[in-house]
Amino acid sequence: MPGLRTAALSAATLLLLASAAFAQVSSLEGDVKGEDGAPIKGALVKIDRKDIKGHYQVKTDKKGHYFHTGLPLGQYKITLEVDGKDVDSVDNVRTTLGESVVNNFSMQETKQRQQSLAKAAETGTLTKDQERGMSAEQKAALEKAAKEREQALSKNKALNDAFNQGMTAMQVKQWDAAIAAFTKANELDPKQSTIWAQLADAYSQSASQKTGADQQAALDKGLEAFTKALELKPDDAALHNNYALALVKAKKIPEAQTELSKAAQLDPSNAGRYFYNLGAVMVNTGQNDAAGEAFKKAIDMDPNYADAQYQYGMYLLGKAQVTPEGKVIPAPGTKEALAKYLELKPTGPFADSAKGALTSIEGTVTTQYENPAAQKKGKKK
Repeated sequence: MPGLRTAALSAATLLLLASAAFAQVSSLEGDVKGEDGAPIKGALVKIDRKDIKGHYQVKTDKKGHYFHTGLPLGQYKITLEVDGKDVDSVDNVRTTLGESVVNNFSMQETKQRQQSLAKAAETGTLTKDQERGMSAEQKAALEKAAKEREQALSKNKALNDAFNQGMTAMQVKQWDAAIAAFTKANELDPKQSTIWAQLADAYSQSASQKTGADQQAALDKGLEAFTKALELKPDDAALHNNYALALVKAKKIPEAQTELSKAAQLDPSNAGRYFYNLGAVMVNTGQNDAAGEAFKKAIDMDPNYADAQYQYGMYLLGKAQVTPEGKVIPAPGTKEALAKYLELKPTGPFADSAKGALTSIEGTVTTQYENPAAQKKGKKK
């Protein structure tokens, strides 16, 4: 029966062809490790055929191993995805019959390789082999990183130039020029507390050369800049101190005292100095009673702060009463403060003034002191 035989031969031929087609398959496998060298479970390995369109994928097991069989013979790109992000890839992997083609991924080696490539690109030493070994995605990422570095360097140069211009203007007391320079620096990087602090100081200094509404506007802008600086660096005692001095100029005494208290808490060793500075500013602005309170606080913080003792003594001297007979009755604590200054600084810059004040109270100087320029008694000319 020729027809039956022909049909049988055709079936045998089809079976042979199917067997041959079934045999033309291959497999890929490998291990995936993290930056710490430990296996990564659940990482997605994406396998894309390049010669003919085809996409396959498999996840790593608990040992970080992946295996995919049944792949047509061909050329592939293998991409590793971790936590939804492509982190590494290898291109032009050709599969073979028989044993699986092994391709491992090590995040530790990947990071080192990327750092090496980035450094080579940055220094202009990227070799042709390195460039050829990079995927299109890696090249794009490297170019993006290089562009970002270039922009950052350009920005930093402009920032430094603007800041230095501001500092130079401050040195020669060109406050408006300083304000313009620091404002430009802030536009380039608004997260630098030092720039905000310098801008605040420039506004505060410029206010001293203005009057009326212009002066108040400069003071307000200075205070606003100080608050910006403190938002960025709230633990800076010097910033709180300088902010307090600006508040005094704006006649906001309670707020100034609050800021100085913060400065003293942050920097207890210099607490006396902070309140002394407050007192000095208040004296210059004619707020004598508030100045006296500040000097007293400085002494409370540091009893051996000589200049604070003197200033407090002189403040109290202004509170002295004079009897009808002309006798001076000092306020309590006056003599003690002036005497303490002389004890701490017997030849200090305020020594003569302190002695003169004590003389006006007591009629005699209570501390031994000789003026080396004075003529010795009994010595002939």
